[in-house]
Amino acid sequence: MDQQTKQALKHDQFVDTTQHGLEWASENRRSVIATSAIVLVAILIVVGGFLIYNSRANQASVAFGAAMQAYQTPLAAPGQQVPAGVKTYASPTERAKAANDLFMGVADKYGMTPDGRVARYFGGLTYMEEGQNGPAESTLKQVASGWNGDLAALAKLSLAQLYRQTGRDSQAVDIYNELTAKPTTTVPSGLAQLQLAELYEAQGKPELAKKIYAQLKDKDAKGAAGSLAAQKLNPAPTGPAGQ
Repeated sequence: MDQQTKQALKHDQFVDTTQHGLEWASENRRSVIATSAIVLVAILIVVGGFLIYNSRANQASVAFGAAMQAYQTPLAAPGQQVPAGVKTYASPTERAKAANDLFMGVADKYGMTPDGRVARYFGGLTYMEEGQNGPAESTLKQVASGWNGDLAALAKLSLAQLYRQTGRDSQAVDIYNELTAKPTTTVPSGLAQLQLAELYEAQGKPELAKKIYAQLKDKDAKGAAGSLAAQKLNPAPTGPAGQ
């Protein structure tokens, strides 16, 4: 086979291969375009969702800040002189009611944002301050069942306090034991144990309380919980001799 024939065959093979590629591209052009369009739409959805989430998160932050400002507004008795332009509330209940409306508004509108979730927790607290035990319990339970362990632990601690206030000590004990077994950054086990010991003292069960204090004193000798437990076991004398 001479050189010219070889070149002709190579050229034919190249033409065939190229032609096959062009035919494949032509046949699959629509599917390639469709796939590209789907990918583009997916990217736009992700980017758009991210921008929308950021916008809502910023709005939630501003709204939560306004609610916290109301919650921290000073109290002033009727007739008490206050500086001009300073807003005050006449009672903790009145202040809690005003703050609760704002907190729950943030929670309901921006519940998927971090500030929205924290706002729901404060909504539960302000319900408690208002004396609305039913809404307080349901709101705190909602937060307690959330995926954020630190926030859920705070809600559980508040639920335990609510149970104590409403004569459901056994439920409070269950929560303190749960928090002791599964400590978090916001509610370390020592804090839960101290709360449980105080509950036992209130129930007239000092021996159970002392047992917890003794364990904490040994286990957390240099920590805050251990120090408080030691003080509970050996309270400072009162009166002239202790001054």
